[in-house]
Amino acid sequence: MTEIDWILRRRSIRKFTEQKLTSDQIRLLLEAAMAAPTALNLKPWKFIIVEDENGLSELRKALPFGKIDAPCAIVVCGDLQSVKKPVTERFWVQDCSAASQNLLLAATSLGLGSVWCGVHPINQIEKSVRKALDIPQDVIPLNVIFIGYPAEEKLPRTQYSDKYVYSEKYGVPCEL
Repeated sequence: MTEIDWILRRRSIRKFTEQKLTSDQIRLLLEAAMAAPTALNLKPWKFIIVEDENGLSELRKALPFGKIDAPCAIVVCGDLQSVKKPVTERFWVQDCSAASQNLLLAATSLGLGSVWCGVHPINQIEKSVRKALDIPQDVIPLNVIFIGYPAEEKLPRTQYSDKYVYSEKYGVPCEL
């Protein structure tokens, strides 16, 4: 398969088997995440791996749309302490989102399923996740990515539509 095939195969999986991930798999997912670009190469990310059933249960309680029964969750956070300039601290969301997408694509390439559950910018969800995982105030949870072996299969797809693409200027239709 090509890299494009893996991108099109990446789908949100919400049903998982009980099979645990290996530490090598988790490390590889995190290596892929940390291969993402960041503004000024500041790498404002922090990752929290949650595999303990109590921790996973607390996360599920904290997430209104995260009642996912997966054997592993990786919480992607932005560490504002690592960003020293006020202008660059505004890029932590993009930086951590790029890392999250790399992690999701890596999971797909390993035959794993994953789903991104948003946390930031909803203050109440941030507060609940922060409390569940003892996250300090200057670290902001962006999302929770549940990962495991899929117990459902979804076909590859694209959501491409010409209606989202313009030529030369906004509003000028483009047909490719």
